[in-house]
Amino acid sequence: MKLFNRILFVTCLASTSVFAAQLDPQGLTELSKSKQQIILQWLNFSLEQTQATLGPLPYSNLPIYLHPRYIAFEPVPWGSVRRGDPGGIELHFDRFASFTQLRDDWTLYHEMAHLYLPLLPYSGFWLSEGFATYMQNIIMRDSKVITRKQFIQRLSAGLERGRQQTRTKQQPLSELADDMWQQGAQQRVYWSGSAFFIEAELALQQQGQSLTQLIKRYRECCYSSKTTAKKLLTTFDQLSRSAIFSTLYARYTQRTDFPDITREQLILLR
Repeated sequence: MKLFNRILFVTCLASTSVFAAQLDPQGLTELSKSKQQIILQWLNFSLEQTQATLGPLPYSNLPIYLHPRYIAFEPVPWGSVRRGDPGGIELHFDRFASFTQLRDDWTLYHEMAHLYLPLLPYSGFWLSEGFATYMQNIIMRDSKVITRKQFIQRLSAGLERGRQQTRTKQQPLSELADDMWQQGAQQRVYWSGSAFFIEAELALQQQGQSLTQLIKRYRECCYSSKTTAKKLLTTFDQLSRSAIFSTLYARYTQRTDFPDITREQLILLR
């Protein structure tokens, strides 16, 4: 196995089974050997921490399409998920960034989190982006990339940005999500979706459950590559033996206001 062409990462599950997620980094040859090691260390760390929180990635082979930049104003200015077979993650990053700068950037955790949910229609993008936004912070908190105080501060600041944008973007949420990029409504869409999962998390906690536990069960039994928002949330209800997700969905999908999530509620998140 060639170190700079393909790496095998192994994560042990609590059940004693072993899952091997094989990442296929593409574009490393543009970098020096020392920079390649930094990028591989970053990919390795991000995968390990994501799987530690959410369980095995639902992929046996995952291409990572790397685009090093000479000029960048942040460590990872852009990333996206490519759906398909084999799909993968596309990352544009500062070729001069250190491992610490890359590790502390949220982008890769966000894109990896996307892979735990199936592709939803555009009208359901508020769920997809809300999940990935909430989970990037959970992963970073669990891995101690950020402190618990920073975790609460980041969620609070993001929710406030969503609340502010809702003043000028007041369409029903599912309608706005369908036209998010054209309307520049990312803050309201992403953070309304995050609020949905924060509310779901708090409700699950009252039943002795958690969202990360639910995602692990979903990955083991029911993952599909494409579905509707309603079908996905019906499955979540079945797995949690509740009506938490369908009830929240009925409230959120057509709402024109921004959810009221208090700092006190954020402090309760475990």
